Amino acid sequence: MQKTPFLHASRIFPAIFAALMLLVLSGCNLTITNLTPDTVPQNPSQIYTITASFRPDTKRIQQPSIQPRIVIDGQAYKMNRAGVGGDIWEFDYQIPAGRTSATYYFICNYTLEGNSGEPTEVYSDLQTMRIVGRYVLRPEATRAPVGSRVSVLGAGFTPTDVVYFDNTPTRTVFESPSSISFFVPAVESGRNFKLTVVGSGGITLDVGTFRVDAISFQVSPSTIVLRAGEQQAVTFTIPTAAPAGGLVIDVTTDVPESVVMPEVNVPSGQTSVTVPVQGGKPGTGSLFFKSSAGETSISVTVTGR
Repeated sequence: MQKTPFLHASRIFPAIFAALMLLVLSGCNLTITNLTPDTVPQNPSQIYTITASFRPDTKRIQQPSIQPRIVIDGQAYKMNRAGVGGDIWEFDYQIPAGRTSATYYFICNYTLEGNSGEPTEVYSDLQTMRIVGRYVLRPEATRAPVGSRVSVLGAGFTPTDVVYFDNTPTRTVFESPSSISFFVPAVESGRNFKLTVVGSGGITLDVGTFRVDAISFQVSPSTIVLRAGEQQAVTFTIPTAAPAGGLVIDVTTDVPESVVMPEVNVPSGQTSVTVPVQGGKPGTGSLFFKSSAGETSISVTVTGR
């Protein structure tokens, strides 16, 4: 909080210094506190509420005399008492199109009892509000097992965005400027990870923390024997229903030319999925399955026709 520029006159007219000091002290009878965030998310109407507290520090202030104003973009406007009551006042301001910030300060006039009805004026420091068009609102979930698909809601997302678990990038899907999703990577279970969205140029948005839960699954059959071109159904079963977005099971093999199979994704709300495994070139090896509860494998043999 600052006092009116009249204080500078004390440097020019020493004879009235004492009177001006009295005015400064009386101005400190009211405290102005800006309650508006420095950064606010962009909205389609471009109307933003600026809120401040004008709190009397003495009972000598006549409550009806308190008259807060805001000076923004060079124009002064009266503020309205907020619905929450008390000493909170607010003002709705529409930012001109194309603008991403606004600079403002508060002024308040009030009258002290026994001050001959003369109003006192105080004003705040200069404030700046930035409008951001790219931000994270919240993730759809804050915990899930490896392979789960989770959405992140916000604004300003692009197809180049990648969600990271600490320093581990995830398989990220761009859905719209207001939504992206990621698949929980095969990381250590039972611990929290820092979740971030990294865009082009390395611009980072904090999402929060995410906990990876352990989950096991069963694979049937335990051994696959195929001829080249032949198919066999393989069923994956998990102990509980897959979360929203489904559950992807990470499958790799040491004989990639011998095995042809689709992505394994247990649908949302389901506990199992069956996929076809087709024989390719003759060979012998394994299919490896990774989850947050550990890894398992089954043997696979592909013979000639």
